[in-house]
Amino acid sequence: QVQLVESGGGLVQAGGSLGLSCAASRSIFGFNVMGWYRQAPGKQRELVATITNGGSSNYADSVKGRFTISRDNAKNTVYLQMVSLKPEDTAVYYCNLVVLGRTTWGQGTQITVSS
Repeated sequence: QVQLVESGGGLVQAGGSLGLSCAASRSIFGFNVMGWYRQAPGKQRELVATITNGGSSNYADSVKGRFTISRDNAKNTVYLQMVSLKPEDTAVYYCNLVVLGRTTWGQGTQITVSS
């Protein structure tokens, strides 16, 4: 049973930067995808970015060019570096892992961007 633990949430002013990390409790073998989703108040959860174990990444149009997803397979950790943050980026951010058809979620971390 794999667990995901997130860290790095907080409050930041518009235009600022923030980084998130998410560590899996155990090694992950074979093809897998790690990513970040977010859910704003009154909104549905939406994809932010994903990255495979091989390093192929995808981004939502709303964050492309501002957010960068990366991972360290040796540490079983995925990162999200966010720059030029906007108030509309305010949400709870959830780490995600998909492997062998199974989905695991992190506990969520609050990101608040003030104007």
